[in-house]
Amino acid sequence: MTLIQKLLAGAGVAGAVFVMAGPAQAAKLAISCGAVGQELTLCKEGVEAWSKKTGNEVDVISTPNSSTERLAVYQQMLASGSSDVDIFQIDVIWPGILGNHFIDLNDYMADEAKKHFKPIIENNTVDGRLVAMPWFTDAGVLYYRKDLLDKYGEKVPETWDEMTKTAQKIEEAERKDGNSKMWGYVFQGRAYEGLTCNAVEWVASFGGGTIVEPNGDISINNDKAKQAIATAAGWIGTISPDGVLGYDEEGARGVFQSGNSVFMRNWPYAWSLANSADSPVKGKVGVAPLPRGGDDGQSAAALGGWQLSVSKYSKNPELAADLVKYLTSYDEQKRRAIKGSYNPTVADLYKDKDVLDANPFFGDLYETFTHAVPRPSTATGTNYNKVSSDFWQAVHATLSGTQTADQALPALEHKLKRTKRSGW
Repeated sequence: MTLIQKLLAGAGVAGAVFVMAGPAQAAKLAISCGAVGQELTLCKEGVEAWSKKTGNEVDVISTPNSSTERLAVYQQMLASGSSDVDIFQIDVIWPGILGNHFIDLNDYMADEAKKHFKPIIENNTVDGRLVAMPWFTDAGVLYYRKDLLDKYGEKVPETWDEMTKTAQKIEEAERKDGNSKMWGYVFQGRAYEGLTCNAVEWVASFGGGTIVEPNGDISINNDKAKQAIATAAGWIGTISPDGVLGYDEEGARGVFQSGNSVFMRNWPYAWSLANSADSPVKGKVGVAPLPRGGDDGQSAAALGGWQLSVSKYSKNPELAADLVKYLTSYDEQKRRAIKGSYNPTVADLYKDKDVLDANPFFGDLYETFTHAVPRPSTATGTNYNKVSSDFWQAVHATLSGTQTADQALPALEHKLKRTKRSGW
């Protein structure tokens, strides 16, 4: 049993290893891939194509869906200097946390990097070293049932207040019509990194800042942030089920795709699944920017996305870098965009007819994807994980009713000040 399998087992996580066979004498690599939606399937397909092309063998290792759990597994592996995994799929917020364990990809693909969105390349550059190549980018979007909005004469909401009223109206009407399982809105409410993404969007949309500002100032304890989180707390038990407090991306998608929610906040990957052949809501779904906080607010989408990094403990770093170059290339990102709605990081693909035919909203929401709101990982550096954890716990306490926003945010500010004193 490899170290990563032991760590996955110890974390109570089911991890699977898939081997892409090559000649017996060929080099062997291992890559960790996520398994949200079609991620694992698309990763395996891309790896298999590279294996056939080069004749090398690759283990594809499935890691936890929860980014929080995945980071813990990665940190233990990398701290041990293990060579079990050559390529790590990392979150957009991790370069500053894990970058010291990765090789400088500028040595292998500096020219290719110029084709990707500049802000993401800058995000993935630590002390002048390109520690990760962008694989796909993400920004939160609002999914809605086109058929239900048409049925009840409602338009796509532009503010959270409009969304709340429309969700409640349709939820109540549909329940009276016999669908007792209908809800108005589902999102990622579990106490994990996904809740940080949702809550950053709420706060920023009301003009309440981004928890910690780029200059390091702690900004979260303000009236607009309190209003944003109190608004979200009002959804629980009214337009959102109590169970949303345990939902991750797939939990929310399961309710929406089964036809039991009017609105959903999720990432773009859910589009292709919602329109798959066996989806009960196929052809009935629309995608729009997330609502503004109010008439004077703005639509705010959290910046997400995943990158590929090569471990400096790899026994075959040059070969691993070649696989990364292949997986992040124009052609492979195009395939993933068409088949799985994964947002490319190569700018030219947003003008590609095949990509836009498969994902009509990519063109309409281009500004949403390119101007997404980053979480404060750069400002807080290696302390980001603690900052985010304290934030999502405070938000979760407010959503669950154990604290009010007026109680939770001053206490959060106090915790963050204590963390800041240790240095960020």
